[in-house]
Amino acid sequence: MKNLKGIYSALLVPFDKEGNLIEEGLREVINYNINVNKVDGLYVNGSSGENFLLNTAQKKRIFEITKEEVGDRINLIAQVGSLDLNEAVELAKYATDLGYDCLSAVTPFYYQLSFEEIKYYYETIINATDNNLILYYIPFLTGVKISLDQFGELLSNKKVIGVKYTAADFYQLERFRKRFPDTLLFSGFDEMLVQAAISGVDGAIGSTYNVNGKVSREIFDLAKSGKVEEAYNLQHKANDVIEKVLELGLYQTLKEILKVKGINAGYCKKPMKEFDPAKLPEVEKLVKDYNL
Repeated sequence: MKNLKGIYSALLVPFDKEGNLIEEGLREVINYNINVNKVDGLYVNGSSGENFLLNTAQKKRIFEITKEEVGDRINLIAQVGSLDLNEAVELAKYATDLGYDCLSAVTPFYYQLSFEEIKYYYETIINATDNNLILYYIPFLTGVKISLDQFGELLSNKKVIGVKYTAADFYQLERFRKRFPDTLLFSGFDEMLVQAAISGVDGAIGSTYNVNGKVSREIFDLAKSGKVEEAYNLQHKANDVIEKVLELGLYQTLKEILKVKGINAGYCKKPMKEFDPAKLPEVEKLVKDYNL
Protein backbone atom coordinates (compact mmCIF):
# COMPACT_ATOMS: atom_id res chain seq x y z
CA MET A 1 0.00 0.00 0.00
CA LYS A 2 1.19 3.51 -0.81
CA ASN A 3 2.59 5.57 2.06
CA LEU A 4 -0.18 8.04 2.91
CA LYS A 5 1.41 9.62 6.00
CA GLY A 6 2.13 13.34 6.23
CA ILE A 7 0.59 16.79 6.01
CA TYR A 8 -2.51 17.27 3.85
CA SER A 9 -4.38 20.43 3.00
CA ALA A 10 -8.14 20.06 3.19
CA LEU A 11 -8.50 21.62 -0.23
CA LEU A 12 -10.20 25.01 -0.50
CA VAL A 13 -12.36 25.44 -3.60
CA PRO A 14 -12.99 28.79 -5.34
CA PHE A 15 -16.53 29.73 -6.40
CA ASP A 16 -17.85 32.84 -8.08
CA LYS A 17 -20.58 34.95 -6.48
CA GLU A 18 -23.26 32.78 -8.12
CA GLY A 19 -21.77 29.61 -6.67
CA ASN A 20 -20.18 28.32 -9.86
CA LEU A 21 -16.82 26.58 -9.67
CA ILE A 22 -13.87 28.73 -10.77
CA GLU A 23 -11.87 26.01 -12.50
CA GLU A 24 -8.68 27.96 -13.17
CA GLY A 25 -8.74 29.25 -9.62
CA LEU A 26 -8.96 25.68 -8.32
CA ARG A 27 -5.90 24.78 -10.35
CA GLU A 28 -4.06 27.75 -8.84
CA VAL A 29 -4.97 26.70 -5.28
CA ILE A 30 -3.83 23.14 -6.00
CA ASN A 31 -0.47 24.23 -7.35
CA TYR A 32 0.04 26.71 -4.51
CA ASN A 33 -0.40 23.83 -2.08
CA ILE A 34 2.12 21.72 -3.96
CA ASN A 35 4.73 24.35 -4.82
CA VAL A 36 4.55 26.71 -1.83
CA ASN A 37 2.98 24.79 1.04
CA LYS A 38 4.89 21.63 0.08
CA VAL A 39 2.11 19.38 1.38
CA ASP A 40 2.26 15.60 1.07
CA GLY A 41 -1.28 15.41 -0.20
CA LEU A 42 -4.72 16.91 -0.62
CA TYR A 43 -7.95 15.90 1.08
CA VAL A 44 -10.54 16.68 -1.58
CA ASN A 45 -14.22 17.56 -1.11
CA GLY A 46 -14.17 17.76 2.66
CA SER A 47 -15.68 20.42 4.88
CA SER A 48 -13.11 22.99 3.73
CA GLY A 49 -14.16 22.40 0.14
CA GLU A 50 -17.74 23.30 1.14
CA ASN A 51 -18.69 19.81 0.02
CA PHE A 52 -22.05 19.69 1.74
CA LEU A 53 -23.20 22.76 -0.22
CA LEU A 54 -22.38 21.18 -3.60
CA ASN A 55 -24.31 19.09 -6.08
CA THR A 56 -22.99 15.79 -7.42
CA ALA A 57 -21.78 17.26 -10.72
CA GLN A 58 -19.72 19.91 -8.93
CA LYS A 59 -18.15 17.32 -6.64
CA LYS A 60 -17.20 15.16 -9.62
CA ARG A 61 -15.69 18.09 -11.48
CA ILE A 62 -13.57 19.01 -8.45
CA PHE A 63 -12.33 15.42 -8.20
CA GLU A 64 -11.55 15.43 -11.92
CA ILE A 65 -9.69 18.76 -12.02
CA THR A 66 -7.68 17.93 -8.92
CA LYS A 67 -6.49 14.59 -10.25
CA GLU A 68 -5.77 16.11 -13.64
CA GLU A 69 -3.71 18.91 -12.09
CA VAL A 70 -1.91 16.79 -9.50
CA GLY A 71 -1.19 13.69 -11.53
CA ASP A 72 1.08 11.62 -9.29
CA ARG A 73 2.97 14.50 -7.69
CA ILE A 74 1.35 14.14 -4.26
CA ASN A 75 -1.21 11.88 -2.54
CA LEU A 76 -4.94 12.36 -3.04
CA ILE A 77 -7.71 11.35 -0.65
CA ALA A 78 -11.30 11.64 -1.91
CA GLN A 79 -13.97 12.47 0.69
CA VAL A 80 -17.15 10.93 -0.71
CA GLY A 81 -19.41 10.84 2.34
CA SER A 82 -23.01 11.90 1.85
CA LEU A 83 -26.39 11.48 3.49
CA ASP A 84 -27.45 10.00 0.15
CA LEU A 85 -25.72 6.62 0.16
CA ASN A 86 -26.29 6.25 -3.57
CA GLU A 87 -24.41 9.51 -4.15
CA ALA A 88 -21.61 8.39 -1.83
CA VAL A 89 -21.23 5.17 -3.83
CA GLU A 90 -21.37 7.05 -7.14
CA LEU A 91 -18.66 9.47 -5.99
CA ALA A 92 -16.55 6.65 -4.55
CA LYS A 93 -16.61 4.79 -7.86
CA TYR A 94 -15.81 7.99 -9.74
CA ALA A 95 -12.82 8.90 -7.56
CA THR A 96 -11.55 5.32 -7.63
CA ASP A 97 -11.71 5.25 -11.42
CA LEU A 98 -9.82 8.55 -11.54
CA GLY A 99 -7.00 6.96 -9.55
CA TYR A 100 -7.35 8.54 -6.12
CA ASP A 101 -5.06 6.89 -3.60
CA CYS A 102 -7.75 6.37 -0.99
CA LEU A 103 -11.35 7.20 -0.14
CA SER A 104 -12.67 8.87 2.98
CA ALA A 105 -16.22 9.33 4.21
CA VAL A 106 -17.73 11.39 6.98
CA THR A 107 -19.98 9.53 9.40
CA PRO A 108 -23.60 10.00 8.25
CA PHE A 109 -25.16 12.83 10.23
CA TYR A 110 -28.46 14.58 11.12
CA TYR A 111 -30.45 11.37 11.49
CA GLN A 112 -29.50 9.58 14.67
CA LEU A 113 -28.41 6.37 12.99
CA SER A 114 -27.44 3.29 14.96
CA PHE A 115 -23.90 1.97 14.84
CA GLU A 116 -25.10 -0.95 12.70
CA GLU A 117 -26.50 1.55 10.19
CA ILE A 118 -23.24 3.48 10.18
CA LYS A 119 -21.29 0.25 9.67
CA TYR A 120 -23.59 -0.68 6.78
CA TYR A 121 -22.95 2.74 5.20
CA TYR A 122 -19.19 2.23 5.23
CA GLU A 123 -19.35 -1.37 4.07
CA THR A 124 -21.58 -0.38 1.16
CA ILE A 125 -19.07 2.22 -0.04
CA ILE A 126 -16.16 -0.21 0.28
CA ASN A 127 -17.95 -3.13 -1.39
CA ALA A 128 -18.88 -0.95 -4.35
CA THR A 129 -15.28 0.06 -5.04
CA ASP A 130 -12.87 -2.36 -3.30
CA ASN A 131 -10.88 0.78 -2.47
CA ASN A 132 -9.25 1.61 0.86
CA LEU A 133 -11.12 4.00 3.13
CA ILE A 134 -10.31 6.43 5.94
CA LEU A 135 -13.09 7.14 8.43
CA TYR A 136 -13.81 10.86 8.86
CA TYR A 137 -14.64 11.30 12.54
CA ILE A 138 -15.85 14.80 13.42
CA PRO A 139 -18.38 14.45 16.25
CA PHE A 140 -18.78 18.15 17.06
CA LEU A 141 -20.31 18.70 13.61
CA THR A 142 -22.01 15.35 12.98
CA GLY A 143 -23.22 14.59 16.50
CA VAL A 144 -21.93 11.02 15.99
CA LYS A 145 -19.65 9.52 18.62
CA ILE A 146 -17.82 6.24 18.10
CA SER A 147 -16.34 4.21 20.95
CA LEU A 148 -13.01 2.40 20.80
CA ASP A 149 -14.82 -0.94 20.54
CA GLN A 150 -16.88 0.39 17.63
CA PHE A 151 -13.74 1.73 15.93
CA GLY A 152 -12.32 -1.75 16.34
CA GLU A 153 -15.35 -3.28 14.67
CA LEU A 154 -15.07 -0.89 11.72
CA LEU A 155 -11.32 -1.47 11.47
CA SER A 156 -11.86 -5.24 11.33
CA ASN A 157 -12.65 -4.59 7.67
CA LYS A 158 -9.17 -4.64 6.12
CA LYS A 159 -10.17 -1.93 3.66
CA VAL A 160 -10.69 0.54 6.52
CA ILE A 161 -7.10 1.65 6.88
CA GLY A 162 -7.35 4.79 8.99
CA VAL A 163 -9.19 7.59 10.73
CA LYS A 164 -9.23 11.34 10.30
CA TYR A 165 -9.71 12.22 13.96
CA THR A 166 -11.23 15.69 14.40
CA ALA A 167 -12.10 15.65 18.07
CA ALA A 168 -10.69 17.29 21.18
CA ASP A 169 -10.76 14.10 23.27
CA PHE A 170 -7.05 13.42 23.49
CA TYR A 171 -7.56 10.67 26.02
CA GLN A 172 -9.52 8.72 23.41
CA LEU A 173 -6.84 9.58 20.85
CA GLU A 174 -4.13 8.14 23.11
CA ARG A 175 -6.22 5.03 23.81
CA PHE A 176 -6.87 4.66 20.06
CA ARG A 177 -3.15 4.86 19.24
CA LYS A 178 -2.29 2.24 21.86
CA ARG A 179 -5.03 -0.18 20.81
CA PHE A 180 -4.57 0.26 17.04
CA PRO A 181 -0.85 1.01 16.57
CA ASP A 182 -0.80 0.07 12.89
CA THR A 183 -3.85 2.09 11.86
CA LEU A 184 -3.25 5.26 9.85
CA LEU A 185 -4.24 8.13 12.13
CA PHE A 186 -4.63 11.76 11.05
CA SER A 187 -5.19 14.77 13.27
CA GLY A 188 -8.00 17.06 12.13
CA PHE A 189 -7.58 20.03 14.48
CA ASP A 190 -4.94 22.42 13.12
CA GLU A 191 -4.72 24.33 16.40
CA MET A 192 -3.76 21.18 18.34
CA LEU A 193 -1.17 19.76 15.97
CA VAL A 194 1.57 19.56 18.63
CA GLN A 195 -0.65 17.60 21.00
CA ALA A 196 -1.69 15.25 18.22
CA ALA A 197 1.88 14.72 17.04
CA ILE A 198 3.16 13.73 20.47
CA SER A 199 0.11 11.47 20.83
CA GLY A 200 1.32 9.44 17.86
CA VAL A 201 -0.66 10.51 14.82
CA ASP A 202 0.81 9.71 11.40
CA GLY A 203 -0.14 13.00 9.83
CA ALA A 204 -2.62 15.85 9.80
CA ILE A 205 -5.36 17.14 7.54
CA GLY A 206 -6.37 20.78 7.89
CA SER A 207 -7.89 23.80 6.23
CA THR A 208 -5.26 26.32 7.38
CA TYR A 209 -2.54 24.26 5.74
CA ASN A 210 -3.73 25.88 2.48
CA VAL A 211 -1.97 29.05 3.68
CA ASN A 212 0.41 27.84 6.41
CA GLY A 213 1.42 24.37 5.31
CA LYS A 214 5.19 24.78 5.58
CA VAL A 215 5.01 25.92 9.21
CA SER A 216 2.57 23.13 10.02
CA ARG A 217 5.00 20.54 8.67
CA GLU A 218 7.78 22.09 10.76
CA ILE A 219 5.58 21.89 13.88
CA PHE A 220 4.79 18.27 13.14
CA ASP A 221 8.39 17.27 12.44
CA LEU A 222 9.73 19.04 15.52
CA ALA A 223 7.15 17.44 17.79
CA LYS A 224 7.79 14.00 16.31
CA SER A 225 11.53 14.37 16.86
CA GLY A 226 11.06 15.28 20.53
CA LYS A 227 11.70 19.03 20.15
CA VAL A 228 8.39 19.83 21.81
CA GLU A 229 9.28 23.30 23.14
CA GLU A 230 10.35 24.44 19.67
CA ALA A 231 7.21 22.93 18.19
CA TYR A 232 5.04 24.72 20.75
CA ASN A 233 6.68 28.06 19.95
CA LEU A 234 5.69 27.61 16.32
CA GLN A 235 2.24 26.36 17.31
CA HIS A 236 1.70 29.58 19.27
CA LYS A 237 2.35 31.57 16.08
CA ALA A 238 0.20 29.29 13.97
CA ASN A 239 -2.60 29.64 16.51
CA ASP A 240 -2.31 33.43 16.42
CA VAL A 241 -3.10 33.12 12.72
CA ILE A 242 -5.90 30.62 13.32
CA GLU A 243 -7.43 32.83 16.03
CA LYS A 244 -7.57 35.80 13.66
CA VAL A 245 -8.90 33.70 10.80
CA LEU A 246 -11.70 32.36 12.98
CA GLU A 247 -12.52 35.89 14.15
CA LEU A 248 -12.87 37.14 10.56
CA GLY A 249 -14.59 34.02 9.17
CA LEU A 250 -12.77 30.74 8.55
CA TYR A 251 -13.13 29.84 4.89
CA GLN A 252 -13.72 33.40 3.69
CA THR A 253 -10.52 34.61 5.35
CA LEU A 254 -8.39 31.72 4.11
CA LYS A 255 -9.54 32.57 0.60
CA GLU A 256 -8.71 36.26 1.16
CA ILE A 257 -5.21 35.31 2.31
CA LEU A 258 -4.73 33.36 -0.92
CA LYS A 259 -6.03 36.35 -2.90
CA VAL A 260 -3.44 38.58 -1.21
CA LYS A 261 -0.86 36.04 -2.41
CA GLY A 262 -2.15 36.40 -5.99
CA ILE A 263 -4.29 33.25 -6.10
CA ASN A 264 -7.79 33.41 -7.59
CA ALA A 265 -9.46 31.81 -4.55
CA GLY A 266 -12.92 33.19 -5.26
CA TYR A 267 -15.79 33.24 -2.78
CA CYS A 268 -17.68 30.83 -0.54
CA LYS A 269 -20.94 29.21 -1.52
CA LYS A 270 -24.07 30.87 -0.24
CA PRO A 271 -25.58 30.96 2.33
CA MET A 272 -22.06 31.62 3.63
CA LYS A 273 -21.65 35.38 3.66
CA GLU A 274 -19.05 37.27 1.68
CA PHE A 275 -15.90 38.55 3.33
CA ASP A 276 -16.21 42.13 4.61
CA PRO A 277 -13.87 44.17 2.35
CA ALA A 278 -13.42 46.74 5.13
CA LYS A 279 -11.42 44.07 6.97
CA LEU A 280 -8.99 43.40 4.13
CA PRO A 281 -6.23 45.48 5.78
CA GLU A 282 -6.38 43.07 8.73
CA VAL A 283 -5.78 40.17 6.34
CA GLU A 284 -2.91 41.97 4.65
CA LYS A 285 -1.36 42.68 8.07
CA LEU A 286 -1.75 39.00 9.00
CA VAL A 287 0.04 37.91 5.83
CA LYS A 288 2.87 40.36 6.46
CA ASP A 289 3.28 39.83 10.20
CA TYR A 290 3.32 36.03 9.98
CA ASN A 291 5.05 35.72 6.60
CA LEU A 292 2.21 33.69 5.13
